[in-house]
Amino acid sequence: MVTQNKRLIGIVLGVALLLCIPLIAMQFTSEVDWDLRDFVIMGILLLSTGLAAEFVIRKVRNNESRLVIIGIILLVFFLIWAELAVGIFGSPFAGS
Repeated sequence: MVTQNKRLIGIVLGVALLLCIPLIAMQFTSEVDWDLRDFVIMGILLLSTGLAAEFVIRKVRNNESRLVIIGIILLVFFLIWAELAVGIFGSPFAGS
C-alpha cells in the first residue's frame, strides 16, 4: 500500500515538474507563449495519463497485457498532444 501511494505522489510531482518546464522557458524566451488554459489542459492530460497507467499497473496482473495497455494509453496521449500542438488531424481542438 505504501508503494502505491509513493507512485501516486510521484505522478503528481512529475506532472508539476513537467509543467514547470514551459513556465521557466516563458521567462527567458518569447517563443514559449502559454496561458493558463494551456497549463490546465496539459496538466489534465498528463495527470489523466499517469493515473490511467497507475490504474493498469494496479489492476492488470499479466505483464504483457500491462505493457500493451500502457502502450495504447501513451499512444493516445501522444496523439492528443500532437493534435493540440500542431493540429495533425485538423480538428477544432487545434484551432483549425
